[in-house]
Amino acid sequence: MRRLVVDANPLVLLLVGFAAVVASLAVRDLRTGVIALTAYAVAGAVLLPSLRFALLRFVAVGVASVSVVWSTWLLGGHDAELALTAGLRIVVLALPGAVLAAFLDPSRLADQMGQRLHVPARFVVAFAAALQRFSALREVWVQLDRARRARGFGPTRNPVSLARHGGALAFAMLVAALRDAGRMSAAMDARGFADARTRTWAEPAPWTRADSGLLALGLFLALVPWLVR
Repeated sequence: MRRLVVDANPLVLLLVGFAAVVASLAVRDLRTGVIALTAYAVAGAVLLPSLRFALLRFVAVGVASVSVVWSTWLLGGHDAELALTAGLRIVVLALPGAVLAAFLDPSRLADQMGQRLHVPARFVVAFAAALQRFSALREVWVQLDRARRARGFGPTRNPVSLARHGGALAFAMLVAALRDAGRMSAAMDARGFADARTRTWAEPAPWTRADSGLLALGLFLALVPWLVR
């Protein structure tokens, strides 16, 4: 059961994440928001392979939610229920997509887009390559940080030093990303991606019963707040 999300079709994960947008539109009162969030939490506890990972994503989404609660309370006549409802709406909107996005595999997503949605092959390959490079940014950041520290350019505990170190890493990562993008573009053009109109695919793009079941569950979760309003 806990492998269902890990092995799920990437298109299903995207659709479930977008369905949460529809669910958030029904969160107009505190009771509806609590019930909708509880439904997503129960589904996550049953399906997700790691609850710790989900809690970390919840903390990240919670930061945005708290800022919305504070601004709504401050500008909305100090109405606590109205502020909490606005915060829950943000959590219901963002949390499912934030959690499921971590299970998206760029290669599998590209296969589904090209074979099932019939998106142009050139766009699909470029999209998959960009997603793969984006997922590698954290590794590039760690390597650049280690290189600077090994050369004696590491930061001290001074906030100014930390800010300078972060700025230098950000600029170095930008240069590295532009350089890698140029190399990838040249490699793709050399392999005929610039002129090709029809391409074959190395891997199949299946749609299983488990995918249909997960999609049905996601749509049901999106309908829960509408049913309890």
